[in-house]
Amino acid sequence: MKPESRQNWMKEQEQMQYNAGGNKKMYNMYILEILREYTDDEHSLTQQEILKLLRENYGVECDRRSVKSNIEYLEGLGIEIDEEDGYRLLTRDFDDAELRMLIESVLFSKTLSSTEAKRLVNKLSGLGSRYFTSRIGHIRSVSQFHHTDNKQVMITIDVLDEAIEKKKKIEFIYNSYGIDYKLHPRRPEPFKMNPYAIVASNGMFYLIGNYDKYENLAHYRIDKMTGVRILDEPVKDPKLVKGMEHGLNLPRHMAEHVYMFSGESVDVILRTSVKSMDMLIDWFGKEFQIVEKGEEEIKVRIHCNEQAMEYWALQYGKYVEVLEPETLRLKLRDDIKKMYEKYSS
Repeated sequence: MKPESRQNWMKEQEQMQYNAGGNKKMYNMYILEILREYTDDEHSLTQQEILKLLRENYGVECDRRSVKSNIEYLEGLGIEIDEEDGYRLLTRDFDDAELRMLIESVLFSKTLSSTEAKRLVNKLSGLGSRYFTSRIGHIRSVSQFHHTDNKQVMITIDVLDEAIEKKKKIEFIYNSYGIDYKLHPRRPEPFKMNPYAIVASNGMFYLIGNYDKYENLAHYRIDKMTGVRILDEPVKDPKLVKGMEHGLNLPRHMAEHVYMFSGESVDVILRTSVKSMDMLIDWFGKEFQIVEKGEEEIKVRIHCNEQAMEYWALQYGKYVEVLEPETLRLKLRDDIKKMYEKYSS
């Protein structure tokens, strides 16, 4: 059963069963909710404990035979219940490890506001047992993580999803932070573009789209977009956009745009050590080629956005050397010179 429909389903079942003959018909639903909330891999309930919780939580009385028969009924519906040393629910939408992963992704998302992050974390933690919630105390510290000030993000994503589905153009105000730590429009007139996809990168959500007067793709941080509006104009045919002639290859696109800069991608030749393979795969997946290999050093070819590669090469300058293209090598030389001048005085 989908978690978001559980409560509605419970209410519907309760009304149906009540109409059919009273609350006794609801015992199996009550027992299922008790098992969901009070049991997990390490915690079981005896029949006596289930009887007590039925009385305390739902104000109903029944006997042990009723508990047994209702659990057998639930098992007959395909719900897995372990009966060794008491009863515990085995059927869950997410196990604890999956819930932790989902909660961590929300906590470290810089795109969501603190309010939105806290609401999502509370929803996710509610899918586990009460023992799971007690083990993840950091979910109460959402405000300690960096989150956007834009409280429209979830609404914006809904609007963008609708525009992408309907293949309609959008317009929006794009913002930047000022020295007052608040978002301000970059220009008074709205941006207008063709939306094609939403992606997540480095804790941020981005819209991938295109301006009519350009041929290439552009990226915009969704948490910096406000006032998004769907226009009654069809999007440009994606086949007319560079990089989308045969559809958008997201894995390749993300590997080529590691910092989500827009613009042309170029072939870059790097010299680095064999030990750098982990680093290369972490950033570029397997979308690069080893063109020369020795015992300790390798040369690799990476097809990547040039500005993104400039930032990346500066970040990992101790471990890599850009050999080609010469234009990028000269940019890095100039960057390094400016950095040296700042730190040499």
